[in-house]
Amino acid sequence: MNKITGKVWNFGANIDTDIIIAARYLNSSDPEHLAKYVMEDADPDFPKKLSKGDIIVAGENFGCGSSREHAPIALKAAGVAAVVAPSFARIFYRNAFNMGLPIFELPESLEIKEGETISIDLDAGEITNNTTNKTYKFIPIPDFMQELIATGGLINYAKAEMSKGN
Repeated sequence: MNKITGKVWNFGANIDTDIIIAARYLNSSDPEHLAKYVMEDADPDFPKKLSKGDIIVAGENFGCGSSREHAPIALKAAGVAAVVAPSFARIFYRNAFNMGLPIFELPESLEIKEGETISIDLDAGEITNNTTNKTYKFIPIPDFMQELIATGGLINYAKAEMSKGN
């Protein structure tokens, strides 16, 4: 899980958790239910257009708004492989890693256009736009947080640690 490659979908700045998954769908916490409606208020056809492994590239302050963990759950369940943005709301940042959704801070994210394909190398701290051959550097994710992603989130990580007797 040290490299992620996918097609890009663009969204603007200040995408709040209500845009990611609208409150009207929170009558269930079932990931598959939430996945059907992900980003629907930004693009009603998005859930149908999205393919497993696609990557969202957005503007600053992605995930602002309420602190609901439903937002990263919905993105992950819908098949979003990663989110790239210049900045994330702090609670979304933590919730994303707790749910096992990889997110990457990249100031130049808006240079990456919808439909392009990018590769994210977690070890090297690089995002390569495979369409334009441009490479961007980001601060690599700490090993512990990479473990959270690799195990599918904090709960799975804790279960794995408990089974080791730690």
